[in-house]
Amino acid sequence: MSYFTIAGVQMHALHHGDNTEAMRHRIDVLMSRFPQVQMVLFSELMPMGASPHHAQPLPSNAEAMFCQLAEQHRIWLIPGSMFEQVGGHVYNTLSVINPHGQVVTRYRKMFPFRPYEAGVESGSEFITFDVPRVGRFGVSICYDMWFPETTRTLAAMGAEVILHPTMTDTIDRDIELSIARTNAAVNQCYFFDINGAGAIGNGRSIVVGPSGDVIHQAGTGEEIMPIEVDFSRVRRERETGLRGLGQPLKSFRDRRVDFSLYRNEGGSTPFLDTLGPLAKPQRADIEEY
Repeated sequence: MSYFTIAGVQMHALHHGDNTEAMRHRIDVLMSRFPQVQMVLFSELMPMGASPHHAQPLPSNAEAMFCQLAEQHRIWLIPGSMFEQVGGHVYNTLSVINPHGQVVTRYRKMFPFRPYEAGVESGSEFITFDVPRVGRFGVSICYDMWFPETTRTLAAMGAEVILHPTMTDTIDRDIELSIARTNAAVNQCYFFDINGAGAIGNGRSIVVGPSGDVIHQAGTGEEIMPIEVDFSRVRRERETGLRGLGQPLKSFRDRRVDFSLYRNEGGSTPFLDTLGPLAKPQRADIEEY
């Protein structure tokens, strides 16, 4: 099968609180209206809101509800992410659920949005998964995409579609739109960057094709985006080049350069060490007259 339909869901939700029933309703409506959809993707921290105080061990009751919905509608379901409690640690964790209602994998966000996402631990494992007879998917979350190594690693693992829930309610959303397009183009993959709306995001979700082309960009309100992706297009462009031109994955594979930066402990350099601590900017003192 070359074609596969993925629906991104951009919806309003509570910033702090349980949004799972609203998500259940949205899935029911979505599948009634668009029965061709085979996978549904929500935005980051949609189920339980953006407070780490709502962290729960996984599996949880919320995850079990999403498993039931996936099985009921026979869809792949990525219900955004939730804060996961593991002992004394909290992770921002995404679950991938198959049409049999089984959690096939979980991914922990590698780059919490520090210093603002304080107290959240970093994950360390890249995750891809296969949809049988369709293709390979990779997952990342929000700030992960600002680090090109994350998407490049997923592409090198064979990912043809990157599923990327985000929760951006800040003034840098326009930059993220450019980063999503760049990630798709330089890794020759589809990129689904799905944001929340209202209190849990300023919208403008974007779906990008493997040439960096914008397939759809949402507005700032609620929106359901059923997009049919063509895996044969990814494979053809990786073979012949972006618009018949650049072949960045092959060029990266065949490179002679050795990126010595990545051999340094922690990826640091004398220059990077001069930049000071990773902390929120502070108000400058103003002398009173």
